[in-house]
Order: sequence, then C-alpha cells, then structure tokens
Amino acid sequence: MREAARGEQGKRIDLLLISQMVKPGSRVLDVGSGDGELLELLATTRGCDARGIELSREGVNAGVARGLPIIQGDADVDLADYPDNAFDYVILSQTIQATRRPKWVLEQMLRIGARAIVSFPNFGFWRMRLDLLINGRMPSTENLPYRWHDTPNIHFCTIRDFVDLVEEVGAQIEKATALDASGHPVRVNLPWAVWNLLGEQAVFLLSRKG
Repeated sequence: MREAARGEQGKRIDLLLISQMVKPGSRVLDVGSGDGELLELLATTRGCDARGIELSREGVNAGVARGLPIIQGDADVDLADYPDNAFDYVILSQTIQATRRPKWVLEQMLRIGARAIVSFPNFGFWRMRLDLLINGRMPSTENLPYRWHDTPNIHFCTIRDFVDLVEEVGAQIEKATALDASGHPVRVNLPWAVWNLLGEQAVFLLSRKG
C-alpha cells in the first residue's frame, strides 16, 4: 500500500530481502500480492511454487496478464478458507497496516504457513515523529504520500508495536531487518528502541513457537 525503496535493479528492497528469506523450491502464498512483482521474483530467482491473493481487480488483472497465479480475495476474510500448513511461507508485504484485522490476519498466516514474512512501514521512524511534532499534522512523506483522509493505511504501527503483536499471537522471530531511509540495513545488534527510531521500514521472518 505504499511505494517502498527500490534497489539498483529496480526491485523493491523489502521484496529482495523477503526473497532471500525464502528457501528455494518452497510453496509460497503472497497475501496482498499486487501486480505479482514478488511472485515473479520468487519464481525466477528461488524456483518457488508461488501464488497470490489480491483485493484489487486491477492488481489481479495485471498479475494474470504476466502469467502469474493470482486470485482476487480479501485477506481479512478469505484466509480462513485455507487449510492448516498449506504453505511453507505466507508473505504479507507492505500491507498489514491496510488490513482491518491485523492480529487475526497474522494468526491465520501462521496457521496456514510454517513461516510468515511481514514487511511494513515504521510509523515510529524519526522523520515521522519530527514532522508530527513540528507541523502538528499526520505525516505525509515520499514513501507514505497519502493524506490522513484518503490513505488506505488504517492501522499504522511501529516496530515496537509489531514486536509486541508477535509476542501476543505466540510467534517467534527468526530473523528481522530494519531499513533506513536510503534502504540500508540498520545495525543488527541495536535494541528495538533504536530500530524503532532509525528504521523507515522493517522485514520480519516469523514461525510458531514450539
């Protein structure tokens, strides 16, 4: 639901990180797959059996036109129809803040997949805080260009908020990366509070406890 930073090859940096977290040949469900950019990346670089579910008809049509297996569906409802352990990975990239039931969606992802990968914009990023402090208005940036009244993002969260949610749903963090405004990883040995301040976006690899 936002235009994230892109690497030298024109690929979204968070999608490149996500693809590196996925083992080759895995079964993958991409929730909120858009036009299928991640599906194509996983199929071509990781040899995955990757399919997507996307709310917008425009996204579905664009993905299908590229020969990708994308169906139209609503993550807030339709994930309940998938059986347990149907996939090795269930991915939600830059979309959790646009879902109506983020906790439920994350629980379903961990039910139908052995692992879940989530990327999201960090509303605790220092530029967001400064803009709100100085201007007294909801921040609008290059990466989050929407205004408060027309944004599809309805559940903004910070990295610390997401870490709390992971604990609440009984999951464990296998790997996490925070990216600064330039798309470079924030030092991995820093505490969550610092990541929360310096990271413009984050990518988490999760699994069920036990």
